[in-house]
Amino acid sequence: MRKFLVIISLLFPVAIYAQHKKTAPSTYDLLIGTYTKGKSKGIYVYRFYVQSGHMAFLNEIDGVDNPSYLTVSDDNKFVYAVNEIGKNGEVSAFTFDAKQGKLVFINKQSSGGADPCYISEDKDSKNVFIANYSSGTLAVLPVKADGSLGAPSQLVQDEGHGVNKDRQEGPHVHIAQLSPDEKYLLYSDLGTDKLNIMRYHASHPQPLSPASPAFVSVKDGEGPRHIVFSNDKKHVYLITEMGSAVHAFDYDNGKLKETQSVTLLADGFKGQTAGAAIHISPDGKFLYASNRLETNEISVFAIDQETGALTFVQRTSTAGKNPRDFAIDPSGSFLVVANQDSDSIFVFKIDKNSGRIYRISTAIEIGNPVCLKFTAAE
Repeated sequence: MRKFLVIISLLFPVAIYAQHKKTAPSTYDLLIGTYTKGKSKGIYVYRFYVQSGHMAFLNEIDGVDNPSYLTVSDDNKFVYAVNEIGKNGEVSAFTFDAKQGKLVFINKQSSGGADPCYISEDKDSKNVFIANYSSGTLAVLPVKADGSLGAPSQLVQDEGHGVNKDRQEGPHVHIAQLSPDEKYLLYSDLGTDKLNIMRYHASHPQPLSPASPAFVSVKDGEGPRHIVFSNDKKHVYLITEMGSAVHAFDYDNGKLKETQSVTLLADGFKGQTAGAAIHISPDGKFLYASNRLETNEISVFAIDQETGALTFVQRTSTAGKNPRDFAIDPSGSFLVVANQDSDSIFVFKIDKNSGRIYRISTAIEIGNPVCLKFTAAE
């Protein structure tokens, strides 16, 4: 009996180690959405190695028009891409083989508006949500059992305009993202300086309805763009495109209260600028935001774990032009940035203690990269 207990005690740590190894993979797939007006022909898939930050080409799918934003289903079997092609926008569905990084086209549907620029999906793969920038519409498309998309089941037309006659002549929906508990959907409108809030009921024929209150506003002319939720789900951070700022909100069951606004700009900067992407490190300790035009930088902020308040840490060059998007690998070790106008992708190492980033790679050449999504390589 004692021998049996000794064997169990010796094997138990091995079992724990095996479990740990299983939950901490050494490789991921990195999917890259692009504009196909230049060197790019569609969506690219690279294998990403966590130990080194090295990227290796796996696969691509050609003939996909302007797949400028992507989302991956929760089960990792399907990929959805907006086709940002003008007045009659579309959305494409693909099967995804994570081992080979292979995408196979399933079907295509109308996006319900002009120039779709963002797509997300609920965890149960019931619906995808589309932000149509130029038409100012939010669309819901049902997902079928085979991963294909149905025609839009609901369209929400935003109304209004802002103070900037050139950029805010009408509504411009820029993101559509569910809250962590999926009871609410938040969508920003660059044209009206609002972050809108909708109730979400997946089983309803029209699953979205206005919350109360239905929106919060930012300063006139700032142009809300993308959002990210804190890891503890108590805060929302909004980056503004025209204001190049990050706004922090307390979040409670669909209600938002602004607590802070921080600039992405260095003291005295007077050039052209445009905020773009915003993400939080997997450990929840640091927030990262990209800025474009004459800045081309990533800004880093520490997040107070009690209050959610932001403290500036670093501002560094992305080594290219127009960092439209970036992504942090699931291990939290590396940040990968897509420089749209210089056809380049760079890898940065993250110091997990300070949050600071350091470029470690030479340029990886991909035409007009505008969206980066990490997913399990399996």
